[in-house]
Amino acid sequence: MKSPLLSLPGAVPAEGVDEGVAAHYGDLFREQRALADGAGFVDLSHRGVVAVTGEDRLSWLHLLLTQHVSELPAGEATEALILSAHGHIEHALYLVDDGTTVWAHVEPGTQEALVAYLESMKFFYRVEVADRTADFAVVHLPAGSIAEAPEGVVVRETAFGRDLFLPRADLEAYAEKAGPAAGLLAYEALRVEHHRPRLGFETDHRTIPHELGWIGSAVHLQKGCYRGQETVARVQNLGKPPRRLVFLHLDGSDVHLPPHGTEIRVADEGEDGRKIGVVTTSVRHFELGPVALALVKRNVPVDARLVVGETAAAQEVIVEP
Repeated sequence: MKSPLLSLPGAVPAEGVDEGVAAHYGDLFREQRALADGAGFVDLSHRGVVAVTGEDRLSWLHLLLTQHVSELPAGEATEALILSAHGHIEHALYLVDDGTTVWAHVEPGTQEALVAYLESMKFFYRVEVADRTADFAVVHLPAGSIAEAPEGVVVRETAFGRDLFLPRADLEAYAEKAGPAAGLLAYEALRVEHHRPRLGFETDHRTIPHELGWIGSAVHLQKGCYRGQETVARVQNLGKPPRRLVFLHLDGSDVHLPPHGTEIRVADEGEDGRKIGVVTTSVRHFELGPVALALVKRNVPVDARLVVGETAAAQEVIVEP
């Protein structure tokens, strides 16, 4: 779904899964600084929007999600996962309940599969599930923003900012008042700075929540049964995950950022050293320079000198070994 805000001056379209919104509007670092200062907004209207209504919506979702939501207060934001039977991450939901409806935004293109799964689990519960992507656009206001949300718009407020579920028909009019617009690359740079994993970027078909530090923020360890809970409990109580998320400082002399999937080796093992991980997201940050998130094997020493492709890198611990 192509955003009308791609017609704004300087807009350069994003590619891949984020196609449909602007990567930037001509000045990546200015846009990052604006967001870091609490100014402007980000068009996330390519993300999927799913709504769940009905008397049983919270108790029903509680049975399916990794998060404790049975008593979620109206207006309180949370995030949750849906796991496979083997504990691998299948969906990530960013939720808020407005008192009558649970609203969630999800990765672009995943809403249809999510709705299909939720529909298959309704049974006799008094719930209705709807894909509202065509009707609502997600707009992000950064932390510290003093911009007011339009009256009647559902707001999901977190430490990282506010997500508005804005009627899609109002997107252009809102952008005229809320500027300056910042592109997705600026939003992603701050996401990487804050060590926040993203489904499809930091995850693959075998990722479990412990590897990404999603325990606590998206996975509640003291709630009842849900699909994949056995894996979560086993890793929590008896072992360690096979991989861990790290934050990388990349050699700033390299012109090109390493793309998703670039192999990582231990520098001291030479060019023929074993692969110990991959880059998941790399960005240029206005203060930190080139940085990245990556998944590495759990037993890689935290002080090991790393090589990302041909680029030297140093790691910061996100998930403890």
